[in-house]
Amino acid sequence: MFSASYLLLPLLLVSYVSAHGFVHEISVEGGPTLTGAVPSDQRQKGNFAIRQIKSAFPNKGAKNPALNCGPGAFAASAVATIQPGAKLSFDWRAADLNAWPHDTGPSLTYLASCGNTPCNEFDSTKAKWFKIGQQGQKPNSNKWFQGDLMKGAKATATIPSNIAPGNYLIRHEIIALHLAIDKGGAEFYPACAQVKIGGSGTGTPSADELVSFPGAYSDTDPGIFLPDNSQFSKGNYKFPGPAIAKLAASNGNAGAPADTTTTTKASGTSGTAKPTSTKSASSVGATKACKLRKSKTTKAAREAAAAPTAEVYPPPYEPRHAPPRLRRARRQCAPGQRLIDLSASHLAASSSSLVFMGLHAGSLPS
Repeated sequence: MFSASYLLLPLLLVSYVSAHGFVHEISVEGGPTLTGAVPSDQRQKGNFAIRQIKSAFPNKGAKNPALNCGPGAFAASAVATIQPGAKLSFDWRAADLNAWPHDTGPSLTYLASCGNTPCNEFDSTKAKWFKIGQQGQKPNSNKWFQGDLMKGAKATATIPSNIAPGNYLIRHEIIALHLAIDKGGAEFYPACAQVKIGGSGTGTPSADELVSFPGAYSDTDPGIFLPDNSQFSKGNYKFPGPAIAKLAASNGNAGAPADTTTTTKASGTSGTAKPTSTKSASSVGATKACKLRKSKTTKAAREAAAAPTAEVYPPPYEPRHAPPRLRRARRQCAPGQRLIDLSASHLAASSSSLVFMGLHAGSLPS
């Protein structure tokens, strides 16, 4: 017999181990590839140009200071030299370097001038940012380019070809919207890199195109709080923040497609991750629990399931966070039914050892 308290403990402890992420690399067309340090409370040694963040967990709340360059971001030691017009490719990974786990919401790219200060010495909280690119839903579709990142693709942006030379911070972010039906549910994942742009351009943003982070967004912005499902319909999404700066608009950065030419699997994955399905559960008898096949539970699996994690992040039963095999099985269940996974492979995975989706403790078996 199971008890509710016993079942919920591993569920809460393990459910979000690898369900969040960071920018692992930035590739510059015709230039360097910048590798970022894995998130950690301890500043990592190395010649990094991407600012290291302390945690890969999501940042919630539009006024959260972590929206600047990420939670506890350290100034990096290096500054990369790039040229105007260069295409940037952002390799997003889960915290364990597996594939990026989310598929709903936009990516946005900003620049900020560091002035005469080298960007490895610049205080990013004083930065004034202007938008140079954004990617949202695919043309004539309600699917997001972010979903391609789960298959190994990279988000992209282009440095304006006419930008004035100088010291700049690049701020690239993903806003995950799978929980945005609730106010404050959007998840923000910002990342910053330090560059020096060459060339002889003269383009600069106007004062009304500049914003601060935090400050550029509100928790009630249409592109951040989406209580109505129609806002996810094709063509209805409204990007948050300022418009793309005029000096960047001519580069085709508005809603540019993700780089789908890169199909290399994320390091450590045994297969290519698939985008989350948006299909609803089918209707079946509501009096029985939907159970996945039970397999032999090994000692290693039980130990993996019982291992504590660094952070617990609710709600653990949100369907979009479930592993693909559970999402497929969930479609066979009616709303309110129990979905129970007792397999050894799932116990050993980085998700919950027992996942109940759409339930609360009162409906668990005792």
